[in-house]
Amino acid sequence: MNPIRHPLTLALAAAVSVALPASSAPSGPETQVWIDVATHHQAGMPDMGSMMGGMGGLAAKMMGGGQGTFAYPDARHPMMTGKFFDIAMLNTLAPGKEAEQQVPAGLGLGASLPLLPPTASVGREAGGTTGMPDGEIHIKYYWGCGSEVRAGQPRELHMRARGGKFEMSGDPMQGRYAPDRGVDPNPSYVLWPNPKTRNRAPANASLVGQHRITGQGVPESLKFELQQAADFMPKIALTQSGELASGLTLGWQPVDRAKAYFLHGLSLQDKTIVIWSSAEVPDAGQGVVDYLTGAQIDRWLKEKVLLPPSTTSCAIPRGIFADASSGQASPGILSMIAYGPETHVAWPPKPADPKQPWDPEWNVRVRTKSTAGALLGMDLSGMQGMDGMDAGDAATPQDPGQKKPEEGATKKLLKGLLRNL
Repeated sequence: MNPIRHPLTLALAAAVSVALPASSAPSGPETQVWIDVATHHQAGMPDMGSMMGGMGGLAAKMMGGGQGTFAYPDARHPMMTGKFFDIAMLNTLAPGKEAEQQVPAGLGLGASLPLLPPTASVGREAGGTTGMPDGEIHIKYYWGCGSEVRAGQPRELHMRARGGKFEMSGDPMQGRYAPDRGVDPNPSYVLWPNPKTRNRAPANASLVGQHRITGQGVPESLKFELQQAADFMPKIALTQSGELASGLTLGWQPVDRAKAYFLHGLSLQDKTIVIWSSAEVPDAGQGVVDYLTGAQIDRWLKEKVLLPPSTTSCAIPRGIFADASSGQASPGILSMIAYGPETHVAWPPKPADPKQPWDPEWNVRVRTKSTAGALLGMDLSGMQGMDGMDAGDAATPQDPGQKKPEEGATKKLLKGLLRNL
Protein backbone atom coordinates (compact mmCIF):
# COMPACT_ATOMS: atom_id res chain seq x y z
CA MET A 1 0.00 0.00 0.00
CA ASN A 2 1.22 3.48 -0.81
CA PRO A 3 2.74 4.85 2.46
CA ILE A 4 1.11 8.24 1.86
CA ARG A 5 -2.34 6.94 0.99
CA HIS A 6 -2.40 4.52 3.94
CA PRO A 7 -2.37 7.04 6.84
CA LEU A 8 -4.52 9.45 4.87
CA THR A 9 -7.11 6.73 4.36
CA LEU A 10 -7.12 5.94 8.05
CA ALA A 11 -7.26 9.53 9.24
CA LEU A 12 -9.80 10.83 6.78
CA ALA A 13 -12.12 7.86 7.11
CA ALA A 14 -12.25 8.12 10.89
CA ALA A 15 -11.79 11.82 11.60
CA VAL A 16 -13.26 13.67 8.64
CA SER A 17 -16.10 11.57 7.24
CA VAL A 18 -19.59 11.78 8.65
CA ALA A 19 -22.40 9.25 8.50
CA LEU A 20 -25.17 10.24 6.12
CA PRO A 21 -28.79 9.54 7.01
CA ALA A 22 -30.71 6.95 5.08
CA SER A 23 -32.26 8.25 1.88
CA SER A 24 -35.97 8.93 1.88
CA ALA A 25 -38.44 10.45 -0.55
CA PRO A 26 -38.56 14.23 -0.07
CA SER A 27 -41.81 15.82 1.01
CA GLY A 28 -43.22 18.71 -0.96
CA PRO A 29 -45.06 19.41 -4.22
CA GLU A 30 -45.69 16.67 -6.76
CA THR A 31 -42.94 18.10 -8.97
CA GLN A 32 -39.64 19.29 -7.51
CA VAL A 33 -36.48 20.56 -9.19
CA TRP A 34 -33.05 20.95 -7.58
CA ILE A 35 -30.25 22.89 -9.28
CA ASP A 36 -26.78 23.04 -7.73
CA VAL A 37 -24.41 25.67 -9.13
CA ALA A 38 -20.67 25.77 -8.46
CA THR A 39 -17.63 27.71 -9.60
CA HIS A 40 -14.29 26.11 -8.78
CA HIS A 41 -10.76 27.47 -9.14
CA GLN A 42 -7.88 25.04 -8.75
CA ALA A 43 -4.80 27.21 -8.42
CA GLY A 44 -2.48 26.61 -11.35
CA MET A 45 -5.05 24.76 -13.46
CA PRO A 46 -6.78 26.12 -16.60
CA ASP A 47 -10.56 26.35 -17.08
CA MET A 48 -12.19 23.07 -18.13
CA GLY A 49 -13.57 24.84 -21.20
CA SER A 50 -10.09 25.77 -22.41
CA MET A 51 -8.10 22.69 -21.42
CA MET A 52 -6.01 21.40 -24.33
CA GLY A 53 -3.08 19.05 -24.83
CA GLY A 54 -1.80 16.12 -22.80
CA MET A 55 -2.56 17.40 -19.31
CA GLY A 56 -6.06 18.41 -20.34
CA GLY A 57 -6.65 15.05 -21.94
CA LEU A 58 -5.47 13.19 -18.87
CA ALA A 59 -7.59 15.31 -16.56
CA ALA A 60 -10.60 14.76 -18.79
CA LYS A 61 -10.05 10.98 -18.66
CA MET A 62 -9.82 11.14 -14.89
CA MET A 63 -13.15 12.97 -14.89
CA GLY A 64 -14.82 10.17 -16.82
CA GLY A 65 -13.55 9.92 -20.36
CA GLY A 66 -13.44 13.46 -21.68
CA GLN A 67 -15.45 16.62 -21.70
CA GLY A 68 -18.23 14.95 -23.64
CA THR A 69 -18.90 12.22 -21.05
CA PHE A 70 -19.52 13.28 -17.50
CA ALA A 71 -22.28 12.47 -15.08
CA TYR A 72 -24.44 13.66 -12.21
CA PRO A 73 -23.43 14.97 -9.72
CA ASP A 74 -20.93 17.31 -11.35
CA ALA A 75 -21.17 20.33 -9.02
CA ARG A 76 -21.06 18.69 -5.60
CA HIS A 77 -17.27 18.38 -5.35
CA PRO A 78 -15.64 19.76 -8.52
CA MET A 79 -11.92 19.10 -8.80
CA MET A 80 -10.93 21.16 -11.83
CA THR A 81 -11.19 24.86 -12.60
CA GLY A 82 -14.46 25.79 -14.29
CA LYS A 83 -18.23 26.24 -13.96
CA PHE A 84 -20.39 23.30 -12.96
CA PHE A 85 -24.09 22.70 -12.38
CA ASP A 86 -26.45 19.80 -11.78
CA ILE A 87 -30.19 19.43 -12.36
CA ALA A 88 -32.39 16.82 -10.68
CA MET A 89 -36.17 16.60 -11.04
CA LEU A 90 -38.61 14.34 -9.22
CA ASN A 91 -41.99 14.38 -10.93
CA THR A 92 -44.32 12.03 -9.07
CA LEU A 93 -46.92 12.49 -11.84
CA ALA A 94 -44.64 10.57 -14.24
CA PRO A 95 -41.64 9.21 -12.31
CA GLY A 96 -38.45 8.63 -14.29
CA LYS A 97 -39.88 9.88 -17.59
CA GLU A 98 -37.48 11.81 -19.83
CA ALA A 99 -37.92 15.58 -19.89
CA GLU A 100 -36.30 18.61 -21.46
CA GLN A 101 -35.22 21.89 -19.89
CA GLN A 102 -35.18 24.93 -22.14
CA VAL A 103 -32.34 27.21 -21.07
CA PRO A 104 -31.15 30.76 -21.83
CA ALA A 105 -28.77 31.30 -24.74
CA GLY A 106 -26.25 32.76 -22.30
CA LEU A 107 -25.63 29.30 -20.85
CA GLY A 108 -23.84 28.38 -24.06
CA LEU A 109 -25.17 24.83 -24.20
CA GLY A 110 -27.83 25.13 -26.87
CA ALA A 111 -31.54 25.73 -26.60
CA SER A 112 -32.31 22.87 -24.20
CA LEU A 113 -30.85 20.16 -21.99
CA PRO A 114 -32.13 16.57 -21.85
CA LEU A 115 -33.15 15.29 -18.41
CA LEU A 116 -32.77 11.50 -18.20
CA PRO A 117 -33.20 8.89 -15.46
CA PRO A 118 -29.94 7.57 -13.97
CA THR A 119 -28.41 4.54 -15.64
CA ALA A 120 -26.68 3.44 -12.41
CA SER A 121 -26.56 4.34 -8.76
CA VAL A 122 -25.32 7.90 -8.24
CA GLY A 123 -26.06 8.16 -4.51
CA ARG A 124 -23.56 9.41 -1.98
CA GLU A 125 -21.30 7.00 -0.18
CA ALA A 126 -22.01 6.56 3.49
CA GLY A 127 -19.28 7.47 5.94
CA GLY A 128 -17.70 5.04 8.36
CA THR A 129 -14.59 2.93 8.80
CA THR A 130 -15.68 -0.33 7.11
CA GLY A 131 -12.74 -1.93 5.34
CA MET A 132 -10.19 0.37 6.99
CA PRO A 133 -6.65 -0.98 6.63
CA ASP A 134 -4.46 -1.72 9.63
CA GLY A 135 -2.39 1.21 10.76
CA GLU A 136 -2.18 4.11 13.16
CA ILE A 137 -2.19 7.84 12.84
CA HIS A 138 -1.76 10.89 15.04
CA ILE A 139 -3.92 13.95 14.34
CA LYS A 140 -3.32 17.54 15.44
CA TYR A 141 -6.12 20.11 15.17
CA TYR A 142 -5.51 23.86 14.92
CA TRP A 143 -7.95 26.69 14.23
CA GLY A 144 -8.14 30.44 13.76
CA CYS A 145 -6.48 33.05 11.53
CA GLY A 146 -3.30 34.60 12.90
CA SER A 147 0.46 34.29 12.80
CA GLU A 148 0.79 32.53 16.18
CA VAL A 149 -0.64 29.30 17.54
CA ARG A 150 -3.21 30.12 20.20
CA ALA A 151 -3.35 28.85 23.75
CA GLY A 152 -4.98 25.44 24.11
CA GLN A 153 -3.88 24.26 20.67
CA PRO A 154 -3.43 21.80 19.22
CA ARG A 155 -6.03 19.27 20.19
CA GLU A 156 -4.52 15.86 19.59
CA LEU A 157 -6.02 12.50 18.73
CA HIS A 158 -4.42 9.09 18.26
CA MET A 159 -6.15 6.37 16.25
CA ARG A 160 -5.21 2.77 15.67
CA ALA A 161 -6.78 0.04 13.53
CA ARG A 162 -5.75 -3.59 13.97
CA GLY A 163 -7.53 -6.69 12.74
CA GLY A 164 -10.79 -4.88 12.19
CA LYS A 165 -10.72 -3.30 15.66
CA PHE A 166 -10.53 0.43 16.05
CA GLU A 167 -9.08 2.29 19.03
CA MET A 168 -9.05 6.04 19.67
CA SER A 169 -7.51 8.14 22.42
CA GLY A 170 -6.93 11.84 23.06
CA ASP A 171 -9.19 14.84 22.57
CA PRO A 172 -11.34 14.28 19.45
CA MET A 173 -13.17 17.06 17.68
CA GLN A 174 -16.95 16.68 17.79
CA GLY A 175 -17.18 17.93 14.22
CA ARG A 176 -19.57 20.43 12.70
CA TYR A 177 -20.86 19.59 9.23
CA ALA A 178 -23.32 21.03 6.78
CA PRO A 179 -26.88 19.64 7.09
CA ASP A 180 -27.47 16.91 4.54
CA ARG A 181 -29.81 18.43 1.94
CA GLY A 182 -28.40 16.86 -1.20
CA VAL A 183 -30.42 14.81 -3.66
CA ASP A 184 -29.91 11.04 -3.57
CA PRO A 185 -31.54 10.12 -6.88
CA ASN A 186 -33.12 6.82 -7.83
CA PRO A 187 -34.79 5.76 -11.11
CA SER A 188 -37.79 7.99 -10.29
CA TYR A 189 -35.64 11.08 -10.93
CA VAL A 190 -34.38 12.60 -14.16
CA LEU A 191 -30.96 14.23 -14.20
CA TRP A 192 -28.47 16.42 -16.00
CA PRO A 193 -25.59 15.76 -16.75
CA ASN A 194 -26.32 12.41 -18.35
CA PRO A 195 -25.08 10.18 -21.21
CA LYS A 196 -26.57 12.52 -23.83
CA THR A 197 -24.47 15.40 -22.54
CA ARG A 198 -21.74 16.66 -24.85
CA ASN A 199 -20.27 19.74 -23.20
CA ARG A 200 -19.74 21.38 -19.84
CA ALA A 201 -20.65 24.99 -19.26
CA PRO A 202 -18.12 27.34 -20.91
CA ALA A 203 -16.13 29.93 -18.97
CA ASN A 204 -18.61 32.73 -19.81
CA ALA A 205 -21.75 30.69 -19.09
CA SER A 206 -24.73 32.27 -17.32
CA LEU A 207 -27.94 30.74 -15.99
CA VAL A 208 -29.73 34.09 -15.86
CA GLY A 209 -32.95 34.14 -17.89
CA GLN A 210 -36.00 32.05 -18.68
CA HIS A 211 -36.12 28.30 -18.03
CA ARG A 212 -38.90 25.86 -18.85
CA ILE A 213 -39.20 22.12 -18.31
CA THR A 214 -41.45 20.03 -20.54
CA GLY A 215 -42.18 16.32 -20.79
CA GLN A 216 -44.70 13.61 -20.00
CA GLY A 217 -46.62 14.52 -16.86
CA VAL A 218 -44.66 17.75 -16.27
CA PRO A 219 -46.97 20.61 -15.25
CA GLU A 220 -47.57 23.09 -18.09
CA SER A 221 -46.81 25.89 -15.64
CA LEU A 222 -43.23 24.74 -14.93
CA LYS A 223 -41.37 27.77 -16.22
CA PHE A 224 -39.29 30.16 -14.16
CA GLU A 225 -36.79 32.99 -14.48
CA LEU A 226 -33.47 32.93 -12.67
CA GLN A 227 -31.89 36.18 -11.53
CA GLN A 228 -28.24 36.95 -10.83
CA ALA A 229 -28.54 35.57 -7.28
CA ALA A 230 -28.92 32.09 -8.81
CA ASP A 231 -26.09 32.46 -11.34
CA PHE A 232 -22.53 31.17 -11.25
CA MET A 233 -20.48 33.07 -8.68
CA PRO A 234 -17.10 34.57 -9.65
CA LYS A 235 -14.08 32.38 -9.01
CA ILE A 236 -11.99 32.88 -5.89
CA ALA A 237 -8.72 34.58 -6.86
CA LEU A 238 -6.60 33.05 -4.11
CA THR A 239 -3.05 34.28 -3.41
CA GLN A 240 -0.31 33.13 -1.04
CA SER A 241 2.45 35.22 0.52
CA GLY A 242 5.19 34.27 2.96
CA GLU A 243 6.59 30.83 3.73
CA LEU A 244 4.66 27.82 4.94
CA ALA A 245 7.12 26.99 7.73
CA SER A 246 7.55 30.55 9.01
CA GLY A 247 4.07 31.88 8.30
CA LEU A 248 1.80 31.97 5.26
CA THR A 249 -0.89 34.55 4.54
CA LEU A 250 -3.78 33.73 2.21
CA GLY A 251 -5.50 36.58 0.42
CA TRP A 252 -8.38 37.00 -2.00
CA GLN A 253 -10.54 39.63 -3.66
CA PRO A 254 -14.11 39.95 -2.36
CA VAL A 255 -16.34 37.43 -4.15
CA ASP A 256 -19.58 38.94 -5.44
CA ARG A 257 -22.65 37.60 -3.60
CA ALA A 258 -20.55 35.73 -1.01
CA LYS A 259 -22.35 35.48 2.34
CA ALA A 260 -19.33 34.10 4.24
CA TYR A 261 -16.00 32.27 3.79
CA PHE A 262 -14.32 29.22 5.27
CA LEU A 263 -10.83 27.75 4.76
CA HIS A 264 -9.51 24.31 5.64
CA GLY A 265 -5.97 22.96 5.41
CA LEU A 266 -4.53 19.47 5.78
CA SER A 267 -0.95 18.19 5.72
CA LEU A 268 0.70 14.80 6.18
CA GLN A 269 3.89 14.73 8.28
CA ASP A 270 5.13 11.15 8.44
CA LYS A 271 2.35 9.50 10.51
CA THR A 272 0.87 12.76 11.73
CA ILE A 273 -2.05 14.53 10.06
CA VAL A 274 -2.20 18.27 10.73
CA ILE A 275 -5.64 19.85 10.23
CA TRP A 276 -6.33 23.58 10.40
CA SER A 277 -9.40 25.72 9.80
CA SER A 278 -10.10 29.45 9.67
CA ALA A 279 -12.82 29.14 12.33
CA GLU A 280 -12.45 31.08 15.59
CA VAL A 281 -13.77 28.04 17.44
CA PRO A 282 -12.83 24.34 17.35
CA ASP A 283 -14.95 21.54 15.89
CA ALA A 284 -15.05 22.88 12.34
CA GLY A 285 -13.60 20.75 9.57
CA GLN A 286 -13.99 19.65 5.97
CA GLY A 287 -17.67 18.86 6.58
CA VAL A 288 -18.38 22.61 6.62
CA VAL A 289 -17.29 22.96 2.98
CA ASP A 290 -20.73 22.49 1.40
CA TYR A 291 -23.87 24.39 0.43
CA LEU A 292 -25.53 26.14 3.38
CA THR A 293 -28.90 27.79 3.91
CA GLY A 294 -29.03 31.48 4.76
CA ALA A 295 -30.13 30.62 8.31
CA GLN A 296 -27.19 28.24 8.77
CA ILE A 297 -24.76 30.86 7.45
CA ASP A 298 -26.14 33.46 9.85
CA ARG A 299 -25.88 31.03 12.76
CA TRP A 300 -22.28 30.05 12.03
CA LEU A 301 -21.28 33.66 11.43
CA LYS A 302 -22.62 34.48 14.89
CA GLU A 303 -20.73 31.51 16.37
CA LYS A 304 -17.56 32.64 14.49
CA VAL A 305 -17.30 29.38 12.59
CA LEU A 306 -17.32 31.28 9.28
CA LEU A 307 -15.45 34.41 8.21
CA PRO A 308 -17.60 37.50 7.44
CA PRO A 309 -17.99 38.51 3.76
CA SER A 310 -15.81 41.59 4.41
CA THR A 311 -12.77 39.34 5.10
CA THR A 312 -10.06 39.35 2.42
CA SER A 313 -7.14 37.57 4.13
CA CYS A 314 -6.29 34.91 6.68
CA ALA A 315 -2.90 33.98 8.11
CA ILE A 316 -2.00 30.37 8.89
CA PRO A 317 -0.18 30.10 12.24
CA ARG A 318 3.55 29.67 11.74
CA GLY A 319 5.09 26.29 12.24
CA ILE A 320 1.98 24.12 12.22
CA PHE A 321 2.72 22.83 8.71
CA ALA A 322 6.44 22.29 9.39
CA ASP A 323 7.82 18.85 10.16
CA ALA A 324 8.61 18.65 13.88
CA SER A 325 11.87 16.73 13.38
CA SER A 326 13.37 18.73 10.51
CA GLY A 327 11.57 22.07 10.77
CA GLN A 328 11.05 21.96 7.01
CA ALA A 329 7.72 22.86 5.44
CA SER A 330 5.39 19.94 4.83
CA PRO A 331 3.23 20.78 1.76
CA GLY A 332 -0.48 20.71 2.45
CA ILE A 333 -3.82 20.87 0.69
CA LEU A 334 -6.07 23.89 1.07
CA SER A 335 -9.83 24.08 0.47
CA MET A 336 -11.76 27.35 0.50
CA ILE A 337 -15.43 28.11 -0.01
CA ALA A 338 -17.43 31.27 -0.56
CA TYR A 339 -21.05 30.54 0.39
CA GLY A 340 -23.57 31.96 -2.04
CA PRO A 341 -27.30 32.69 -1.89
CA GLU A 342 -30.05 30.10 -2.22
CA THR A 343 -33.07 30.74 -4.46
CA HIS A 344 -36.53 29.18 -4.17
CA VAL A 345 -39.22 29.49 -6.85
CA ALA A 346 -42.70 27.95 -6.56
CA TRP A 347 -45.98 28.04 -8.44
CA PRO A 348 -48.32 29.44 -7.48
CA PRO A 349 -46.23 31.82 -5.33
CA LYS A 350 -46.55 31.54 -1.59
CA PRO A 351 -49.26 33.93 -0.34
CA ALA A 352 -48.26 36.76 1.96
CA ASP A 353 -50.97 35.76 4.44
CA PRO A 354 -49.72 32.65 6.31
CA LYS A 355 -53.33 31.71 7.11
CA GLN A 356 -54.20 31.41 3.42
CA PRO A 357 -54.04 27.82 2.05
CA TRP A 358 -51.12 27.08 -0.26
CA ASP A 359 -50.67 23.95 -2.35
CA PRO A 360 -47.94 24.63 -4.97
CA GLU A 361 -47.79 22.56 -8.15
CA TRP A 362 -44.00 22.62 -8.21
CA ASN A 363 -40.94 24.23 -6.67
CA VAL A 364 -37.36 24.87 -7.75
CA ARG A 365 -34.37 25.22 -5.43
CA VAL A 366 -31.07 26.70 -6.68
CA ARG A 367 -27.95 26.60 -4.48
CA THR A 368 -24.71 28.47 -5.26
CA LYS A 369 -21.12 28.38 -4.07
CA SER A 370 -17.61 29.24 -5.23
CA THR A 371 -14.71 27.07 -4.12
CA ALA A 372 -10.95 27.04 -4.52
CA GLY A 373 -8.18 24.55 -3.93
CA ALA A 374 -4.42 24.98 -3.69
CA LEU A 375 -1.24 23.19 -2.74
CA LEU A 376 0.09 24.99 0.31
CA GLY A 377 3.80 25.69 0.36
CA MET A 378 4.43 24.78 -3.27
CA ASP A 379 5.40 27.05 -6.15
CA LEU A 380 2.32 27.02 -8.36
CA SER A 381 4.10 29.02 -11.05
CA GLY A 382 5.87 25.80 -11.98
CA MET A 383 2.53 24.48 -13.31
CA GLN A 384 2.38 27.04 -16.07
CA GLY A 385 2.72 25.33 -19.42
CA MET A 386 1.34 22.03 -18.10
CA ASP A 387 -1.44 22.09 -20.72
CA GLY A 388 0.85 20.69 -23.36
CA MET A 389 2.42 18.03 -21.15
CA ASP A 390 1.66 14.41 -21.81
CA ALA A 391 1.20 12.07 -18.87
CA GLY A 392 4.27 10.11 -19.85
CA ASP A 393 6.73 12.80 -20.83
CA ALA A 394 7.29 16.39 -21.88
CA ALA A 395 4.86 18.18 -24.16
CA THR A 396 6.52 18.43 -27.54
CA PRO A 397 9.81 17.34 -29.13
CA GLN A 398 12.53 19.93 -28.94
CA ASP A 399 15.36 20.77 -31.26
CA PRO A 400 18.42 18.73 -30.16
CA GLY A 401 20.47 21.86 -29.94
CA GLN A 402 17.96 23.70 -27.84
CA LYS A 403 18.48 23.65 -24.09
CA LYS A 404 15.54 22.25 -22.20
CA PRO A 405 14.11 24.87 -19.82
CA GLU A 406 14.40 24.21 -16.09
CA GLU A 407 11.25 22.70 -14.62
CA GLY A 408 9.58 23.98 -11.47
CA ALA A 409 9.41 21.71 -8.44
CA THR A 410 5.65 21.32 -8.71
CA LYS A 411 5.81 20.35 -12.38
CA LYS A 412 8.45 17.72 -11.65
CA LEU A 413 6.33 16.31 -8.82
CA LEU A 414 3.19 16.14 -10.92
CA LYS A 415 4.99 14.49 -13.85
CA GLY A 416 6.22 11.80 -11.47
CA LEU A 417 2.74 11.25 -10.08
CA LEU A 418 1.20 11.07 -13.55
CA ARG A 419 3.62 8.35 -14.65
CA ASN A 420 2.44 6.20 -11.72
CA LEU A 421 -1.30 6.58 -12.32
